[in-house]
Amino acid sequence: IMPNVKLLEAKLKNEYYNVLCAYSGAEALDVIQNERPDLVLLDVMMPEMDGFEVCRRIKENPETEHIPVVMVTALTDSADRVNGLEAGADDFLTKPLDDVALMARVRSLVRLKMTMDEWRARENTATSLGVIDGGADDARKQEPANVLLIEDQDFEAEKIQQTIESDGHMVSVASSGVEALDLINHYLFDVIVMSLDMDHDNDDDGLRFLSHLRSNDKTRSVPILMVSQDDSQKIARGLEIGAHDYIVRPVDKNELRARLKTQIRRRRFQEKLKANYEVSLSMALTDTLTGLFNRRYLNVHMEKLLKAEGERRKSIAVLMFDIDHFKAVNDTHGHTVGDEVLKGFSNRIKGRLRSFDILARTGGEEFVAVLVDVPLEKACYIAERLRRSIAEDPFPASTEEGELSVTTSIGAVYLGTDIAEIDDVLDQVDKHLYEAKEGGRNQVVFADKGKLEPDDYREAPRLKVGE
Repeated sequence: IMPNVKLLEAKLKNEYYNVLCAYSGAEALDVIQNERPDLVLLDVMMPEMDGFEVCRRIKENPETEHIPVVMVTALTDSADRVNGLEAGADDFLTKPLDDVALMARVRSLVRLKMTMDEWRARENTATSLGVIDGGADDARKQEPANVLLIEDQDFEAEKIQQTIESDGHMVSVASSGVEALDLINHYLFDVIVMSLDMDHDNDDDGLRFLSHLRSNDKTRSVPILMVSQDDSQKIARGLEIGAHDYIVRPVDKNELRARLKTQIRRRRFQEKLKANYEVSLSMALTDTLTGLFNRRYLNVHMEKLLKAEGERRKSIAVLMFDIDHFKAVNDTHGHTVGDEVLKGFSNRIKGRLRSFDILARTGGEEFVAVLVDVPLEKACYIAERLRRSIAEDPFPASTEEGELSVTTSIGAVYLGTDIAEIDDVLDQVDKHLYEAKEGGRNQVVFADKGKLEPDDYREAPRLKVGE
């Protein structure tokens, strides 16, 4: 083993990789646990514990299961490859190692590992912040996948299709790149199995189509399993372009099933990580009860609006709402009714704003709306209309009457295109909200205008051209 390890170490170091060496299965597991490498090259034949068992233990450990494993052996029986893949290996290379294929596989898997690490880091951050429970676990669960098979030889296509469908997966078959693109435009696929040997005028066309799939928004992140003649140069180029795996002809059914299972498991895991991250991002920026943006998002958004210059700087009006006597609602009817009022209030206000206006819940019963590109008189009209919409119609609620009436006080500031600091703006609007509450509630107090008289804003103002 020693000369083989040293030779492989020298090859990898020559490509500028940092290499750690172990000479038994137990030693390998210790190094992997302590050093967390980006890739493991694992010989099947080792003292004490064979490579299959070492691979199985790596993949059973939640802390190391995401490290790609390439098993290296002198064995050529397809059953041995399947055993390695079933143990969780990401690839299975046969001695003597072809340097081109080896380095292409190493680069491909290290690149994949870096992508997965980034998604896991994002999920860990979200988990530590408490916005999700964590756990894109259960990647081992194999739900049926939607597979696109691109193969122009009918006999080969039928054989591969039957093998994939035997595991319960759904297969769409395309006999040309044009047919494949049409299917891709209409359906979402979990894995693409594509022939590199399709009958084209140019030997590189299979690789060119692979490159197109990698640059297409709909297939950029979809795992691609290449099917090819035993052409190490072509396979290596395919891995460089971005394919995830390959299988050589004649296609062994069990090896195909094992390699496809690996790609589907990895795809499911990455999808779960991405979904968790998107949920965490949403939870970090939105209020869980009302679905509105929270104060964090409001601050960032307002900063961008206030810092915009030139033609991008639109006039801005800021309204701050407070539900009148909301504590009494909770004390009298309970928090369930209070939550119903908060959700009804937010939906009613949001439904009366434009899609590009922003509404955020910034406190218990406090909300802030940012109206963009609106003249002063129109902003006043909107504020008064919103106040009236709350006061005039009760909210459905779990009370004896089945509804509950509330009112709102509103403080407002019109910035126009003036330069301002966000803290100053929010302090001003809060001051005018306080004036509205002290003045009797259920009213709007606008900076530089004072309390708005409802009768003055029953109808939308007639604006001058350009306003």
